[in-house]
Amino acid sequence: MLVGFGKRETSKGRTLTAMAHLKRSIVEMNAEENCLAHALVIAVAKLANDADYEAYRKGRKILPKVRELLQASVVDLSRGGGIPYYSPFSAICHSIR
Repeated sequence: MLVGFGKRETSKGRTLTAMAHLKRSIVEMNAEENCLAHALVIAVAKLANDADYEAYRKGRKILPKVRELLQASVVDLSRGGGIPYYSPFSAICHSIR
């Protein structure tokens, strides 16, 4: 984009997708359902220094853990979830650590 006197304005920063790829502290999830459960499984794996953390981050080996978490919490996330659904998961995550 041109900005006065023929100078070009350079882009400041990167897109979220690029940052999620570069940064270890940002995890981009492409789950179509149960995103909250996916996020919690990845977070607990990171805190517990789980050997499968990288696999979970990349979307591999995570479905059995997500199903196990959903069965243990008895929460129906078929129509989405949010902050009110976090407390049952929180209790289970504290028992896992």
